[in-house]
Amino acid sequence: MPRTALRVRRWAAIAVLGGLLAGCGTTGDETGTAEPAAGAGPRTSTEVQPIKAATRITDAKGVTVSLEKPPQKIVCLVALCDDILVELGMTPAATNSAVLAHPEFLGKEKAAKVPVVPGGFLSPEVEAILSHRPDLVIGLEDTHGKLAPALKGATTFWPVQPGSWKDSVGYLRDLAALTGRTAQGEKAEKAFRTRLAEAEEAKSDKTALIVFGSDENFGVATPETDVAAGLFPKISHYPWKSRGVDGSYSLEEILARDVDVLFVETLSFGTPDGKLSDKLAKNPLWSRIPAVKNGKVIEVDSEVWAKGRGTRSLGIVLDEATAALR
Repeated sequence: MPRTALRVRRWAAIAVLGGLLAGCGTTGDETGTAEPAAGAGPRTSTEVQPIKAATRITDAKGVTVSLEKPPQKIVCLVALCDDILVELGMTPAATNSAVLAHPEFLGKEKAAKVPVVPGGFLSPEVEAILSHRPDLVIGLEDTHGKLAPALKGATTFWPVQPGSWKDSVGYLRDLAALTGRTAQGEKAEKAFRTRLAEAEEAKSDKTALIVFGSDENFGVATPETDVAAGLFPKISHYPWKSRGVDGSYSLEEILARDVDVLFVETLSFGTPDGKLSDKLAKNPLWSRIPAVKNGKVIEVDSEVWAKGRGTRSLGIVLDEATAALR
């Protein structure tokens, strides 16, 4: 895969420790024990603990955020932030994500009114961020951590690094506490947990696969390196494990696994130049995959599937995936 694609997928995937794609264990939400690498884990509880308003929180990664009062102006440098704010009934003061345009977020018309931080995801401009006089800036630790010194003294910077849906729920709860929107946070968590539990109850025996990329050099999303993929062992047969930054799967290997449903994330760099599934179709092996032969190749919204990573995005992933896996 081209260097740019790997760079962008690094933040669209998860479990990035040390700046490169790597597998990591997650913690079980009810038991406190490590989940299997495959991501299936124990059955999800729909119980939601009360959220208490606070001006100081310490997140699951050990990062402490302390504010004098509930933040009103929040700048989002990562789509997880936009996702959480929409769940809490808020709108970011500025963003560099396109996820807000999705109809289950703000929709195109309302999203167009939210200022965009210039510089893109990888290099957002500090002066532009501060021009919005934010009370809080939320970014991805391994990508935006370098901005912390420039923001210090002018605002509070919160570096996040979601490695699983449980991390996403944790960040939702933390921001709900900081903003005082505890009821909204509890409601959003309950809705997601219920969706996941229902999907688990109706777990499909079909083999699923998520691939991503911008050209024929695609990657496979694995539970160890992708938040959305981490849901799939709970709702389907998902026999894919991380091979590290230098390893992926060939079409020959995918063909041998008899994939029933194939989800495709097309990642665009600049002007979109077509769907990844159309590019992969140039390989003669592509047409032999059961999912392709049976019309079960589904191009999904990469803004939601690869980049969102919050409870609203993951809820959409569950709805779309379970519908396709029936």
